[in-house]
Amino acid sequence: MTRSFLFAGFGGQGVLFAGKVLAYAGLCEGYFVTWLPSYGPETRGGTSNCSVVISDREIGSPLVTQPDVFIALNRPSYDKLIDSVTSGGAVIMDSTLVGRESERGDIVSHSVQATALAGQAELEGLSNMILLGKLFKETGLFGDETIKQAVEKSVSEKRKDLVASNLRAIELGKKQ
Repeated sequence: MTRSFLFAGFGGQGVLFAGKVLAYAGLCEGYFVTWLPSYGPETRGGTSNCSVVISDREIGSPLVTQPDVFIALNRPSYDKLIDSVTSGGAVIMDSTLVGRESERGDIVSHSVQATALAGQAELEGLSNMILLGKLFKETGLFGDETIKQAVEKSVSEKRKDLVASNLRAIELGKKQ
């Protein structure tokens, strides 16, 4: 089993953090994992993406050029990368910001109004985790305890108060 994931959006949307949580979940389960962040020189507002590979065998390269699952947090990222998804793969998008449906008939498309849902649930800034929850639901990867451990490992010591809200956002995404 080898699965590749590509998260993409603007800097500040938590693209790298969502990928980090997924990578830690893989590590918690004993898989081989790569996590490769990529971002422009801008801290916020520039493009940001993150490649994650999870496998039961050694991984030859951390680069993900044809993801099995693409998580799009904004329209420019969606437009740029949707054609890279492997035939038979999936896209999970924040339809609040992407604003369109996939025209590809060879992939599964999941639209989640993640930004709108985050605002309604008083989880502003956690649309990334809502989309990650949808990913966990649709792929069947990892149980609740593993996800909790991954979030706890990903959140810095001085920000531990954010663990609960991140877990709430993941649960909200799993309900979509």
